[in-house]
This record gives sequence, structure tokens and C-alpha cells, in this order.
Amino acid sequence: MSGSGGEAAAFVGDRSRQLVHGAVKAAWWGAASLALRRIARGDRFEPAAQPSSEAPPTGFFRRAWLEAFEKDAADVARGLYPPMADGRVNLISAARTWTDLMQDAPEVAQRRVRRGVTEVRNDIPASRGLPPYYRQNFHFQSGGWFTDESARRYEAQVEALFAGAAGAMRRRALSLLATAWLGQDQRGRLIVDLACGSGAFLENLTSAFPRARLVGVDLSTAYLGEARRRSGVRAVAQAAAERLPFADASVDAITCVYLFHELPPAVRGKVAKEIARVLKPGGLLSFADSIQPCDEPRLEKLLEMFPAYFHEPFYKSYGEVDLHNLFGIVGLSAFSEDRAFLTKATLYEKPASAVSQTVRSDPLPEAAV
Repeated sequence: MSGSGGEAAAFVGDRSRQLVHGAVKAAWWGAASLALRRIARGDRFEPAAQPSSEAPPTGFFRRAWLEAFEKDAADVARGLYPPMADGRVNLISAARTWTDLMQDAPEVAQRRVRRGVTEVRNDIPASRGLPPYYRQNFHFQSGGWFTDESARRYEAQVEALFAGAAGAMRRRALSLLATAWLGQDQRGRLIVDLACGSGAFLENLTSAFPRARLVGVDLSTAYLGEARRRSGVRAVAQAAAERLPFADASVDAITCVYLFHELPPAVRGKVAKEIARVLKPGGLLSFADSIQPCDEPRLEKLLEMFPAYFHEPFYKSYGEVDLHNLFGIVGLSAFSEDRAFLTKATLYEKPASAVSQTVRSDPLPEAAV
């Protein structure tokens, strides 16, 4: 009995620590968000069309935001994953990051006014083999996906955008996968973090599944370098999600966080097909992305405004796609779901009886950068 009581107390302590860390993070990045909005107010930007939907009820937005932190802390208390490092603010590095954000913000604001959203294409030759949709300034960010400065700055930009809730929202995908694998031996299992970006979620995966083999996949050399530094994962591959460098039925789980809303409609089906190809029978896709208007009508006005203010050219079409049908066509079935604030997560499963037809490449490529 004493052992059980000790474990319960430890889990309660972990939950409290995660909530405190979340509160500190929310305060810090919430202040950054306010400062960035003050800068943005001077850019005289007017979206092409005003939203037709009504604003959410008073207090609803804040309650939804707080729920993300509560769910994150509850999962820590359940032992699904340990308290995460992104809830701890290193004041020196955070101050440097804050300064960098504030210095870059006027450029972002001016880019929004000019609508210079594809200017990075002039600096990234098409001969690199990068798809045209990828070679532009998503979020009006400086350097697109292609500079070391952008890679270092990206996570702070996302946290400021969501007032510190980005990590907690992303971990809905971690929660679903950890729940499905609870009590199972992860040694030797291969997890691929698709479109790993600067490595924030890859870092979470290393904490939750320290015995698994992890590979980060992304198209950006700069972001892969930052992902390695942040997560400690050495195995990374520079590859398009439409053509993954893995053999058929070779991957135990794929995590895919915030990728599909940045893909053109014609590409989403190709990526879904590739995911299904490389997953083992019984393998899992832990998918997280923006909520869609059908998920929460009270946030429809916010979702309408988002692509205009943050240059998301494919966001509107993403909001209209039937994700269950998209993955169902390639043979993946929804297994479980969760949602927090502006993110929804779904765990998809490849049937255990599925048989692959062709084999391509080595199942675990050498590091690409």
C-alpha cells in the first residue's frame, strides 16, 4: 500500500509541477504575444474580406486555452509522459529569444502589409528540388523555412502566437500514442516524426519513448539542424512527405503535427498514401493539426481570420477537407481522438491484415544533414 501511495503522490507532484511550468510559460509568452500585437497594430493591414461569423461568447476563448494546460498536466499525472522541458523558462535564453522576436517583428509586419508572401522563392532556386508550395514565407516569417535564424526563432513565434499553449496543444498527439502503447515495450520500435520542423515535438517523443528509435523527417536543412540540436536525435532525413525514404511496412508509428494545413489539396492525398505505405500492419499515425470550423462553430470567426493574418494559403481548403475520409481512402481507420484549444488530434491505425505491394529504400536512412 505504501508503494502505491508513494506513486500516487509522485504523480500528483508531477501534475502540479507541469501546471506551474505551464503557468510561467503562459505568462511569459502571453506577454510576448501582447507585445507583438502592439507592433502589428501599426502595420495598417486590412484583410481582403471580413469574417461573416460571430465572435465567440465572452470567456469561451480563455476557457478553451486553459483546458490545454489542464489536459497536459493530467497526462503527466497519469504517467503517460514526464513533465516536459518546454514548460521551464530559462530566463537568459528566453530574454535573448524575446529580443530577437521584437527586432524581427517590424519586418514581419511590413511583409504582411506588402503581402510579400512568396519573396523567399527568389532566394531558393527551384533546382534544389523543393516543391513550389514550400518555397514561400508561411506566416510572413523572415527567411521562410530556409535560414538558421528562422529555425531558431520558429518555436518562440509559435508559442507567442498561442500565448504559451503550443506545446500543450501538440501533446494531444503524444497523449493518444502513449495511451495506445501504455504498458508495452517500445524497444526497437521505429517512430518517424513527419515534418519535424525545429524539433519541439521530436524532443517530446524522446522524453516519452526513450527506448524507441526516432527519426525526424523534414524538407528544410536548417530546421533539421535545429531539430537535432533541440532533441538530441541524430537520425534525421531531408525528404518530402510525398516521397518518404522508408521501405513498405517498416515503421511502427508516424507522428504528424501541423503539416496538413500547409499542404495544397492535391498533395494531401499523396502524403496520406505514403504514410499508409510505410506503416507496418497494426501501425499507428498520431495526427494533430488545427481544428476545423465543423469541430467548434464558436471559433469559426477566428479560423476565418487566421489565414489572412498569418499567410496560410491552403488553410481554407484544409478547413473543408474530411480528414477521416482522406485517411480512410488509403486504409487507415480512426482509433481515438482528442482536442485542446485550437488543435485536434486523431490516432489512425493501419489494419493488422494489410499487405504491402512494393518495397522502396532502406527502412532507416542515414542522417541527411
